[in-house]
Amino acid sequence: MRHVRYVIALMLGSLASCGGGGGSTVDTSGADQTDPGCNGSCASSASSLSVAEVEKIIAQGVSEARARNANATIAVVDRVGNVLGVYRMGNAAARTVLIATRLDANGQPLVKTGLEGIKLPSAAAPVNVDHLAAIAKAVTGAFLSSEGNAFSTRTASQIVQENFNPGEQDQPAGPLFGVQFSQLPCSDFSQRFSGTGVSVGPHRSPLGLSADPGGFPLYKGGTVVGGVGVLADGLYTADVNIADRDRDLDELIALAASFDFGAPEDRRGDRITADGKTFRFSDAQFNELAADPAAASLLASLPASVGALIPVSGYSNGAIVAGTAFTAAQSGIRADVGANFTAASDAFVFVDSSNSPRFAPRSGTDGAGGLTAAEVRTVLQSALDIANRTRAQIRRPLGSQARVTISVVDTRGEILGMVRTRDAPVFGADVSLQKARSAAFLSAPSFAADLASLANAPARYVEFPPTQLVAVTGSSSIPAYVTATDTFLGLNGSFGTGTVAFSDRAFGNLARPFYPDGLGGKPNGPMSKPFAEWSPFSTGLQLDLAMNAVLQHVFFAASGGVFPDVDASNGCIGVAINVAGGIPTFSTVPNTVGRRAANGLQIFPGSVPIYRSGNLVGGIGVSGDGVDQDDLVAFLGLHNASTALSGAIGNATEDLRADRLTPNGVRLRYVQCPQTPFLDTNDQNVCAGK
Repeated sequence: MRHVRYVIALMLGSLASCGGGGGSTVDTSGADQTDPGCNGSCASSASSLSVAEVEKIIAQGVSEARARNANATIAVVDRVGNVLGVYRMGNAAARTVLIATRLDANGQPLVKTGLEGIKLPSAAAPVNVDHLAAIAKAVTGAFLSSEGNAFSTRTASQIVQENFNPGEQDQPAGPLFGVQFSQLPCSDFSQRFSGTGVSVGPHRSPLGLSADPGGFPLYKGGTVVGGVGVLADGLYTADVNIADRDRDLDELIALAASFDFGAPEDRRGDRITADGKTFRFSDAQFNELAADPAAASLLASLPASVGALIPVSGYSNGAIVAGTAFTAAQSGIRADVGANFTAASDAFVFVDSSNSPRFAPRSGTDGAGGLTAAEVRTVLQSALDIANRTRAQIRRPLGSQARVTISVVDTRGEILGMVRTRDAPVFGADVSLQKARSAAFLSAPSFAADLASLANAPARYVEFPPTQLVAVTGSSSIPAYVTATDTFLGLNGSFGTGTVAFSDRAFGNLARPFYPDGLGGKPNGPMSKPFAEWSPFSTGLQLDLAMNAVLQHVFFAASGGVFPDVDASNGCIGVAINVAGGIPTFSTVPNTVGRRAANGLQIFPGSVPIYRSGNLVGGIGVSGDGVDQDDLVAFLGLHNASTALSGAIGNATEDLRADRLTPNGVRLRYVQCPQTPFLDTNDQNVCAGK
């Protein structure tokens, strides 16, 4: 039946195009066709991909690639990021990938800082990153999506750039500006490949989240079961101009691969808005495909000359495996069945391979006066209560409650507790922890000194010249960010010494390539690269702190034995690179940062620091269904916990908050709560005066 529908739609699409109508209006999206109306409760033991289904998804992508005379690398993951299979077409040596967003007339990168301009394989460095890019795209499609929203890597591209929408001058940066540097391969939160089969998640991504079109979520019965990612065009990039409609090779092949597993139409990004703007989901349509995915040859029948399943160090042993069922203990996320949270909370927790909670509430590790386990539990419960009352921004059906992950850390960055609501997008777990740590780290009296301990750690730009494997040009001084920020804020040497409480919204204001945010022609914030050096692959302090650890993992996963076979450890901070003789080696530079930013920093809203009698004791971070909602759950959740605890802990006093600062005559922001946020009342300005 699907085959017949596809052929009819293709014929109708051709007729519409010939008739001058500008293309077909028929949508054979390969989605569930009938939306079961899921609101977060559709996932069951059957909500997973079988081996046969993974093979079908890959085969459908291969069929489209062959019809277009292209070689593609195709990856499939489950909802928590287990890699279920990676297939590479063609000769690995010919699968060159350039990481770049802005190119000159000769196709060369205009930006050459951060990760921009890396091109592999080369004659001297015969290593591939096409498989890593495909995995990152698949993870992005799975992690950004839920039963209430389906987001693709094209959606991700739209929400991480310097303007929202990209190309619209004098508009704020994307609402998830910086999220591409989450799920990092060095994250101490994200789980690792067990060496065979699947294991509890959420798992890491080799390149963080991807903004390169060609990654989609995969659905069964209205719930997310995984993601598919494709790299075929040789460019790992972002769509910097969304005013047009692209015919993107990666996206066309990935769309074909997703046939029969596509997102329900009413949940796709193009049915969801933020700031009055509609998200992009796909520029490709099924009636534009060159081959009928329903008629694709079985994967096992394809000759070796077409391609093969491949192992990927740290992700897959080269076999196709079945995915895990989300919310089952085997996925690493299950319903809370203990006594930590009330039954009405409908709370979910992260568990290890023995089904034990990984982050049950515990006391702080930073000595007398730190958070107690009871206080951590109260903060998490209070934030859960706010989330369950809050109207989601980016979720359908309209009127759904916000689905989020909540993290609490101490001043050392140690995880004191994590919890999530039903069907929260998976990406929010690592991100909520990044946010909590960012608020605590930047607000700490030791922040400036901590960064000074990393003075010699980062490399600025890595090249792969023809005559040697790797060269490093230049460096990026981490302490220079402190000096620049102190001058920018006019703090006379006191920045980074605990005199100001920083939320992630305030930190993010300082980490944009324009200040005020989005206004072209203005200077960059002191935590950002200048715009001439900025891109989604080169953000500033956020990337510079973690870049060497990311590169260490990329070399490990891409090397095939060429580079030293040493993976990044469980921590993203304080790694140094040495390229004597062109062979990269890595070492950990002694530093005082520790766990304070062990999974990287985050620079979009949703966190506040926690204080006791004017002294910093930790941070709370929230991530899920809208950045203003994240601010609300963190700030008001902590406020309500403070009330329940008779003021023992709470938000920073107003005189400490970063919004008392007005650099360049423009006030920093601290939190921004939605105007009328709740589903059960019409209360307005609920954060005012708190």
